[in-house]
Amino acid sequence: MADPKGFLKTRERELPPRRPVSLRLMDWKEVYEQGDAATVRKQAGRCMDCGIPFCHQGCPLGNLIPEWNDLMWRGEGRAAIERLHATNNFPEFTGRLCPAPCESSCVLGINQPAVTIKNVEVSIIDQAFANDWVEPHPPERLTGKTVAVVGSGPAGLAAAQQLTRAGHTVAVFERDDRIGGLLRYGIPDFKMEKKHIETRLKQMQAEGTRFRAGVNIGVDIPWDELRARYDAVVVATGALKPRDLPIPGRDLPGVHFAMEYLVQQNRVGAGDTVTDQITAEDKHVVVLGGGDTGADCIGTAHRQKALSVTNLAIGMQPPTERPEHQPWPMTPTLFEVSTAHEEGGERVYLASTVEFLANEQGEVRAIRVAETEYLDGRRVPKAGTEREIPADLVLLALGFTGTEGDTLEDQLRLPMAGGTVERDGDYQTSEAGVFVAGDAGRGQSLIVWAIAEGRAAAAAVDRYLEGTTELPSPVRPTDRAIGL
Repeated sequence: MADPKGFLKTRERELPPRRPVSLRLMDWKEVYEQGDAATVRKQAGRCMDCGIPFCHQGCPLGNLIPEWNDLMWRGEGRAAIERLHATNNFPEFTGRLCPAPCESSCVLGINQPAVTIKNVEVSIIDQAFANDWVEPHPPERLTGKTVAVVGSGPAGLAAAQQLTRAGHTVAVFERDDRIGGLLRYGIPDFKMEKKHIETRLKQMQAEGTRFRAGVNIGVDIPWDELRARYDAVVVATGALKPRDLPIPGRDLPGVHFAMEYLVQQNRVGAGDTVTDQITAEDKHVVVLGGGDTGADCIGTAHRQKALSVTNLAIGMQPPTERPEHQPWPMTPTLFEVSTAHEEGGERVYLASTVEFLANEQGEVRAIRVAETEYLDGRRVPKAGTEREIPADLVLLALGFTGTEGDTLEDQLRLPMAGGTVERDGDYQTSEAGVFVAGDAGRGQSLIVWAIAEGRAAAAAVDRYLEGTTELPSPVRPTDRAIGL
């Protein structure tokens, strides 16, 4: 185990320093500085190697957290990345983007701050890339079977890497012009620079995975034609249908879905020219929605030099400490201050948006909001509390309602339920040989669930093609994490 007395000697939780706000608002580089090796080692030493490590249950990937904590504490970074890669294809993504349900389940968290699992994880993979320890693992033999993976987000990439290593010939189709899905177009660079995607894609290409960007399956190639070409198909198209807010003034210029806004900035960051880019520069910006996507919009607006940024949430402000009805090891709903919130702006809770108001040019100039009250379990605007908030740009970050699966329904007649594609316990749809992984079958969820489902679906595909499999299957489609 790690230092047997580590959690007694080091009780405080220490994370890498964040770059000063005044500095990081001048660029799009990642917020966190490189972690100090001695600090990471000391924090890894706080892991108690519990008899029952609940962090395993908090993480859908089943990461071997106590093992690689121990190895990092001992200074054995190369062995640590081998244990980390045994369960997680892309720790450089999860270590930066995952909200770390493993830390909510950490046994040390009962009476101390939890182990900095997420930071140890990203330190392991960054050290591994810096020392060229991440090598391609091409298959020893080819099966002669072909698989098409549609969608290149974390679920699709995980499925593709697993199936390639199993010896199948895998092609990944992506409708955007670059591979990466939401990792590429959706996650701001200040949360994850895109060089991490490129580095991993080089490894996958060296292993034999083929990538086909700019191909919209269902439009450029019909789904039934794709199914006829390949021995199996994995649908990993995500759940990108945004939740709308149908109130008066919704169609005014200046009111946009969050992803329209974030994708454009990602393209500009990649060197593209975006005509009529949606920008926050010199504007009063209002972001509706208090989740991660809303925070991404806030950080982006600050870097684009917005005049003001206001974040509205319809519900109550979460507590700052674990509530009694969400005891350990559940994942609690807590008030969080992200790096974007540190950078400025105002956060308002119990705010119901009533109407978008126009100026003389017919563009949005303000929104009318009211206090939220709860009536018969419903959240409604409280009469007599209306007020206006200036808004030259309104961003709707209200979550997602499901996958954009119209062509799947029309061309393969796949049944949909609740905005997602129906599947059985082996990730297979009603069409033999067509499987669904990630948000397309699960609904909007965490990156760790996407990778876990991609790995598990790959095992199901391998079993379908070969009759057996040695690939791991960490989760079932019906699994849920503690507290989720």
